[in-house]
Order: sequence, then C-alpha cells, then structure tokens
Amino acid sequence: MFCAHCGTGNASGVENCDRCGEPLIVPDMDQRQPSGVKTCPGCSTLNESHARFCIGCRNGLDAVVAAPPDNETSAYARPGNPTTTATTQNDIRGQSPGSETSAAATLEKHGEESSPTSTGAGKNRESDPLSTRENVVSESSDTPSREIVSPARAPTPSRAGANGPAPIAEFAARVREAVQTVIVGKDEAINLAIVALLCRGHLLIEDVPGLGKTTLAKALAASLRCDFGRIQFTPDLMPADVLGVSVFNMRDNEFEFRRGPIFTQVLLADEINRATPRTQTALLEAMQERQVTMDGETRTLPDPFLVMATLNPVELEGTFPLPEAQLDRFMLRVSLGYPSRAEEADIIERFTAGGAGPETPAVVSREELLTAQDSIAGVTVEPSLRDYLLAIVSATREHESLHLGASPRAAIALYNAAQAWAAIQGRDYVLPDDIKQVAVPVLAHRLMVSPQAGLRGRAGDNVIKELLETTEVPIER
Repeated sequence: MFCAHCGTGNASGVENCDRCGEPLIVPDMDQRQPSGVKTCPGCSTLNESHARFCIGCRNGLDAVVAAPPDNETSAYARPGNPTTTATTQNDIRGQSPGSETSAAATLEKHGEESSPTSTGAGKNRESDPLSTRENVVSESSDTPSREIVSPARAPTPSRAGANGPAPIAEFAARVREAVQTVIVGKDEAINLAIVALLCRGHLLIEDVPGLGKTTLAKALAASLRCDFGRIQFTPDLMPADVLGVSVFNMRDNEFEFRRGPIFTQVLLADEINRATPRTQTALLEAMQERQVTMDGETRTLPDPFLVMATLNPVELEGTFPLPEAQLDRFMLRVSLGYPSRAEEADIIERFTAGGAGPETPAVVSREELLTAQDSIAGVTVEPSLRDYLLAIVSATREHESLHLGASPRAAIALYNAAQAWAAIQGRDYVLPDDIKQVAVPVLAHRLMVSPQAGLRGRAGDNVIKELLETTEVPIER
C-alpha cells in the first residue's frame, strides 16, 4: 500500500510509512466522512479527503475533489461491523434501528425518485458515458445542497487569483528575507536562485570552498514548506543510491521498489562533481523529464521538483567534470564570491554567538509556489525583445572563440528567466535590461570555449558580456 502523505510504497501489514513515518491512512467506512472521500480516477480506490497520493496506485490526488462515496466498500477500507454500519445509516436518515419496514419503504421511494428513467435529467445522466455519480446530492433541510463533480471531470484547481507581478514580487521578497536570516548580503545570487525556483529550473552553485554554497541551497529549501532531500556525492556513489532499487520481499515473495532520495520536491546534490559520470547521468532523465525509469517502469517525480547542486571548481583531485549534457540541464549557474568586510563582520557576529546559529523560517507553502510558477507565463515579452534574445543566442553559435554555442533549450531558459526576473521586480513586462541581467547566469555555463581561446584566457562569461555589448538593443519608437 502507498502512503497517502508522500506516496512511498510500503509492505503489507505495516502501520507507519517506511519513509516519512506517518501512519498509513485508509478511509474508515464505518464512520461518516463529513468532507467526503477522494476517488482515484486511475484505480477507483477510495481515499481520505486530505490524501495527497492514492493508497492503491500512488496517483496524485491534489486535483481530485472530495465527494461522498458512491458505495461503502473499498479494497483498502478497514473491515466494518455490519451492526454499527446499519445503525449509522439509520441514524443519518433519522430512523431507529427497529423501523426496518419504514426504512425499506423510504429507500424504495428514494430509488423511484432517483431512477434515471423517471426524469429528463436522469435520462441525460444515463446517456452521458462520463457521468459516474449524481451531479447534485440532496441532503437534509438544514444542510445546503452542493454540487459533486465526478473524478473523470474533476477540474484542476484554479490558481489565477494570485496572478500578476505584485504577488510574485511579494513572494520573492518573503523568500529573500527568509534566506537572508542565514546568508548575509548576496542579493543578486538569491534573486537568481528565486528565478530558477519560479521557472521550474535547476540551480548550479559554483564557487570556492567556504563561501556558503551548501548554506544557500539549504536556506532556500528551508524557506519552502516542501519535502527536502540531500545527497552527498562521493566517488563510490551508485545510480541506485540516487534513484532507488528493487529488493526482494521474502514475506510477500515478490520484488518491491524502494524509492531513492531523488523522490522529493527539493533535492540538494552536494559536491555533484565528486560522483562518477555513471552516477551523474542518472540525474539526466529526472532533471529534464521529471520522471525516473527503473526496471522498465516509469515513475513520476513530485511537483514541484528542483535540483540544487553545488560544485567546487578549484579542486580537481577525486572529481569528475560535469559533461555538457548535464550542464545544459541546469537553468542557471550562480557564484557567491567573497563577502565585503562589513558582510564578513556580520557573518562572524551571527555564527559565533553560540548555539546552533540562525535558522531559516518556512515562509512559502507548496500551493503558493505552484501559483507563482504558473503566473510567470503571464509576463509580456514584446516581439522585438524576443528577436533581441534570439540574436544573442544565435551569435553564440557563430562566435570564433566558441566551439559549442547555446542550444534551443538555452533560448527557452533565457526567455523564462527574463520573465521571472521582471516579475520579481514587480513588472508584468520584460525590458532589455532583464535579458542582460540573466544572460550570463543562463548561457555562460552552456558554452564550450575553443582550445585556442581557452589558452588566451577566454571563458563563457567573457563571450556573453561581449555579445551583450555588440548586439543592437531594440528601441521603442
């Protein structure tokens, strides 16, 4: 059975989830369900109204509307007491357990009234193949009637109410303030990390040791009320240690899949270049397609899914450079740099005061994050600015110092990053300065400098800055 909280598969007979430790929840059909139950559209299993995952097949249930059950049976329901169930049903109808004749008459009358052939509306429901339950359920007089939508037609919850630049700017301000309880200064790096978060992109934090790469990643993850996982990459780490492995359950005489740490919402890949290329490539499918394929079965990763990786560029012993295909999966690469003297004094004061040090508060919920992510697409990019963006990307493929230019994936990432940067500034439209601001973090790590240019000290950052200076900026006339 799968956990309704985190979706982890568990062996039969256990009471608590192997991963999150929460009790395995099944709907108790002996009790009334005031909020209704969620019927899985995939396997028709009944679930509690607050379940996030189906206990029968692990389908996501966030978009499924809770409704009164069609029947009192479920493959995972607790065994019921017939006497108690009958008593409860009679109490609901306002009858005593002894009035069986009256109850039968009432049920017969109710069945005649709700017969699909008795009214025109019933005929319409019978002819509609998608109708799996009555659209309107009449309850007692003191309870207002409500509309129940079948799982096959359950609409996706609308998040349009929080659209617009102001809510996104306020969202970014809350996250920035929370992260800066631990990170001193570094506004630009934090803003770029928020951009990656809003664009559903992945973040590569590259800098020398001791500057707070891991601290920034942990602080950003802590500011979100999302599941968090961490992998410390080492040379002996195997792909199964990241993705998961199938183990033989001798009690059930079958193999069961134990999910790896990648099945989380925010994943910290610490010192990712210490793992072998074999292990690094295990992240390719997960980062691009947000799914994992093991033993011929594809499993979807939770939403949102964000990978934040740290990388040490100066230590080469025992490390493996990330291949271009892996680097291209990261939407942004940021560097923190050394703090100023005043910032370093503040760091010393914060982290030498005793105790465990400052902690990052959780200020954003999963639903708020998904709302903000959906709102980014509403930021306007004029056609002239789109052409300006494409001119920069195309120029990287023709530059004499580059052996490999930016890909179409890079163009999409630059487009989305410019939208997100404009949104966190409180605007619903993109300016040329927004594209310039995010061009180096988005494009530089994707470029491959030619050997001759590398000997002259050229790097991807220098090439992008040069192209930004030489590419004509569109001017509104």
